[in-house]
Amino acid sequence: MGIKKNPNTGLWDVSVSKRHPKTRQPKSKRRIGIESEAKAKRTERELYLELEDELRRQVIPSWKRCVNEFIVDFSQRDISMKSVENYRLCLEGHTFELWGDRLVHTINEQEIRKFIHSLEGKVSVSHQKNLLKFIRAVMNYASAKHYITTIPVPRMKFRLGDKLKGTLNESQVKYFLSKAKELKSEWYEIWAMALYSGLRNGELISLTWDKVDLENKRIKIDCSWNSKDGFKSTKSGDDRWIEIASELEKILLDLRVKNQNPPFVLPRIDSWEKGEQARVLRMFLEGIGLPPIRFHDLRATSASIMLSKGVEPIKVMIFFGWKDLKTMALYVRKAAVDIKGVT
Repeated sequence: MGIKKNPNTGLWDVSVSKRHPKTRQPKSKRRIGIESEAKAKRTERELYLELEDELRRQVIPSWKRCVNEFIVDFSQRDISMKSVENYRLCLEGHTFELWGDRLVHTINEQEIRKFIHSLEGKVSVSHQKNLLKFIRAVMNYASAKHYITTIPVPRMKFRLGDKLKGTLNESQVKYFLSKAKELKSEWYEIWAMALYSGLRNGELISLTWDKVDLENKRIKIDCSWNSKDGFKSTKSGDDRWIEIASELEKILLDLRVKNQNPPFVLPRIDSWEKGEQARVLRMFLEGIGLPPIRFHDLRATSASIMLSKGVEPIKVMIFFGWKDLKTMALYVRKAAVDIKGVT
């Protein structure tokens, strides 16, 4: 091993060898026919570095491979497939082009911080925060697998605003529903149910007649649905009961008579099952001259109106299934309940 001059050719031959750090099996590299001793010494160093890099790559994965390993491991935990898919798409979309072929142990804290800062103005603050959380999860996995010795993810503070994406006021809601009914929109019952019940999209899709107690004017919410996991428990994991408002009772009685989609309460619409509810709502609202909001903001609208009409915040919190007082406080502020009567 090393550098030798071939007596027959007068040229130099170089060979290097190193053992695999785990299997202890030797691996070698060799070059022959080098013109000078000086060049042979440079070649020896190059071969040694190449060999070391190859062995390291067999033990320590690239960022891309590490992420893929993490996703497989993550999917085997008690995590919804929707969450797993969110991690995968976000990590692939934002980090593979930047770090894909880099060995995971070469990615340092400074460049992770710089990367997150580079996203300012391009994505929302909450998206930056989530992406940092996803990177930390992969690095925690890498640490557990002994690919890295320290976790190089910085602690960063994010200024998350407390603004709701958008809500409608009570008069706008009345106009919205009246126009939807007048124009015979196939979404009318879905929008009305969302506004009167405050249910999430997945809870609306999965609602069945056996959960509707018209006699006692209440609905049991114990199921949700998404395209990745199918039917599952609610977001909080708890069941809850909600009251049926008088206007909602009329809609439910009409749907009961039609009973077109047993066992489901609400109509099955292709665009809804394809996840296009936000686009459809935005187009309809713009068409009738109202500010466009997201489908999920129908829930925020329902909560804000309820609070502004004087319903006790604790009752609203139970009705909407919130466990977090911080979330509840956001809606209280937006409904101006906390300043009512101050002056």
